[in-house]
Amino acid sequence: MEQLAINGGIPVRNTYLSYGKQSIDDKDIEIVTKVLKGDYLTTGPNVKAFEEKVAKYVGAKYAVAVCNGTAALHTACFAAGIKEGDEVIVTPMTFAASSNCVLYCGGKPIFVDIDPKTYNIDPDKIEEKITDRTKAIIPVDFTGQSVHMDKIRCIAEKHNLIIIEDAAHALGSEYKGNKIGSLAHMAEFSFHPVKPITTAEGGMIITNDEKLYERLSLFRTHGITRNKALMSHEEGPWYYEQIDLGYNYRITDIQCALGSSQMNKLDSFVKRRREIVQIYNEDFKELSDYITTPYEAEYSNSGWHIYIVKFNLDKFKVGRKEIFEALQAENIGVNVHYIPVYFHPYYQKLGYKKGLCPEAEKLYEQMLTLPLFPKMSNNDVEDVINSVKKVVMYYGK
Repeated sequence: MEQLAINGGIPVRNTYLSYGKQSIDDKDIEIVTKVLKGDYLTTGPNVKAFEEKVAKYVGAKYAVAVCNGTAALHTACFAAGIKEGDEVIVTPMTFAASSNCVLYCGGKPIFVDIDPKTYNIDPDKIEEKITDRTKAIIPVDFTGQSVHMDKIRCIAEKHNLIIIEDAAHALGSEYKGNKIGSLAHMAEFSFHPVKPITTAEGGMIITNDEKLYERLSLFRTHGITRNKALMSHEEGPWYYEQIDLGYNYRITDIQCALGSSQMNKLDSFVKRRREIVQIYNEDFKELSDYITTPYEAEYSNSGWHIYIVKFNLDKFKVGRKEIFEALQAENIGVNVHYIPVYFHPYYQKLGYKKGLCPEAEKLYEQMLTLPLFPKMSNNDVEDVINSVKKVVMYYGK
């Protein structure tokens, strides 16, 4: 990668700054160590405690913790009854898991283009893709910004569809003053290290529907139950039955203890993310001819999982690849979120073609993700800003 000449006395950063990173402190370590020294490493009390903590935070009745965010989406699709021949509305601007979960159940993802301002699925384009085979909508709160849930709920009610909100980016975010997680039939969170809180790997499904909760819980544990009301008969206190085909998607007590500890700091994490975004937005104003900073709709209060800038490439002497490599050479760990899902070779083999969602494809060609995580110091933030300015000055027309 090219090492840019020092411009304006700004040196290359000494250490690599990742685009995202977990925030673990001594309290987290102490709590995990306590579990390791205890009786339950898995299927113990910390799982339920973590579920209750997240459910209470978002204002929902039920929560089911699983081993990762993808498992959460798969479990939600099962609970929604997605089966072979069903169609599910999805966005292309997301990680592949948001639509893979539909394929796992035998369904077909139907991609709907994004709103060019929010980068979320455009609710005004959903209905034109609904058929008599449509079963659900999986909107994604991309970057942490809420989707327009009122519009999506109205469409879902009109067509009797289930909403599975992919809120993997959005724990701590809000929609019209309400915490994201309790407004859809089901909502999914991810606890990967770069997400708002972490359990290393982990996920959770939130719902207010008791029947969905029962199906979610069943699928997580092989389809096996000890609930006498669900069993065909009962032989003794040891007895259980497999009544459906589920998976082993259980999460450990070790992870859930960490998750509960992280929840105590979630609001402070979100506050710091918002502070960093405010600094970025203010400092990048002078580059408005060259880059477009994120737009946030009036109904959303984002927790800012990631910060995406769009490079106005007609103002540059090079393409996005050269800009990416130049920032990496400055030790700024930029990334791209995401490649439109149907661009992947597997989806191409399924018959999806490029050109399906022009706005998403246009955004993909221009976007870069800048570093953003709670442990970033103000000096880190300044390094990112200076490096972006340096690259713009070097390559801008």
